[in-house]
Amino acid sequence: MGKEKCVLLPIFFPAFQHICFIIAGYKTIKKIGEGTFSEVVKTQSLKDGKFYACKTMKQTINSLEQANNLREVQAMKRLSPHANIIQLHDDKETGTVSLICELMEMNIYEFIQGRQTPLPEHTVRNYMYQLCKSLEHMHSCGIFHRDVKPENILIKQNVLKLADFGSCRSVYSKPPHTEYISTRWYRAPECLLTDGYYSLKMDIWSTGCVFFEIMSLNPLFPGTNELDQIAKIHDVLGTPDQALLRKFKQSRAMHFNFHPKKGTGISRLIPNCPAPALSLLYQMLAYDPDERISAETALRHTYFREIRLAEKKAETLHRVSGTVDGTPPVQFRVIWGEMSKARLVLSPQHNSKHVADALMRRNIPHYPAELPKLNVVLPGPQITFPVSTMPAFSVTQRGTLPAITSKKCQSQLAKPRDESHQAVFKTYHMPPLDRKHEGY
Repeated sequence: MGKEKCVLLPIFFPAFQHICFIIAGYKTIKKIGEGTFSEVVKTQSLKDGKFYACKTMKQTINSLEQANNLREVQAMKRLSPHANIIQLHDDKETGTVSLICELMEMNIYEFIQGRQTPLPEHTVRNYMYQLCKSLEHMHSCGIFHRDVKPENILIKQNVLKLADFGSCRSVYSKPPHTEYISTRWYRAPECLLTDGYYSLKMDIWSTGCVFFEIMSLNPLFPGTNELDQIAKIHDVLGTPDQALLRKFKQSRAMHFNFHPKKGTGISRLIPNCPAPALSLLYQMLAYDPDERISAETALRHTYFREIRLAEKKAETLHRVSGTVDGTPPVQFRVIWGEMSKARLVLSPQHNSKHVADALMRRNIPHYPAELPKLNVVLPGPQITFPVSTMPAFSVTQRGTLPAITSKKCQSQLAKPRDESHQAVFKTYHMPPLDRKHEGY
């Protein structure tokens, strides 16, 4: 969102018993979305000209304290900051809060709507990894979303962010919870078969439904009502065993009995699904919430192995190129020669990341960053010239340094005793150091 913050100024109108909000420093462009409890408009900053999204609540708010106590506002404050969760910006001086966030390109539903060909596998894996990271962060902060669906998952190029926390709840709150929560197609069995006895694992079930929809471009369980929703789940996964049904019946006033059904299975619906993806999908859609995979464990699944390795390499490179005392890392320049041999020359104008990438691509061992000191011996006391005061050697096309012929020389401080010595002195004396190379 940048450094700029927008403040929503509450103006009270007693006749209407609600608050009207004026977005200071922004102008409204158009409405871009609307839900049951809020609407989202596209706004433009009058200061930098950038576009943002502003979410306005439809519910009646009678005080600033009530606005700050909104469940969504409290949740977003607790979850901030995280790369895969929409951020909330507030003004700590006045205590006012605005639901102004960065403007994403679209949501997952808009992204796959009308698409005829499946998404690339790496795109699906990248989005699902970020979604699991957002849920892992939420659950570790003691909050579960309760309404994970394609419309609440925003994307911008390769970045995914979870949004809309109006239905979230604390993981420490005791059931029963609200029964008619979450969107029906993504509602977990425990939400359908119990009187509100569900927990954070319902988010994982919804994520599994989203996972299937991203891969197949079609919803997994598009039920028309609650009974049809349960029937569609059983058509695919089969009916649960009696032990699990008895556990559900303990918290349900209405009795239910299902005819045993085996289910077609998920693999028949997406025959080209890779085995690791199918494995994770089944673990997310486990009928029993106690057997359902957690977001933290999902991130360690084999399906995300390549992403984890890439993250590990990036973290290692960051640690190697950085320094402990906060000073900028040493920069390198690579001069390539024959047989992909390289030497590193200190150069403040080049980035070490490019060097590390080049070395990794060519599988060449890392060379020390420091060059050894070059000792030049003159008659009389020995004088050592550090490499930083010597001009850089040029490299031939073969990638080797030219041979250096050793020649005797005399110090400029010694006066020649005769003409023969003077001639030798003129021929072999050391040239003065070029000062422009100091500090190189």
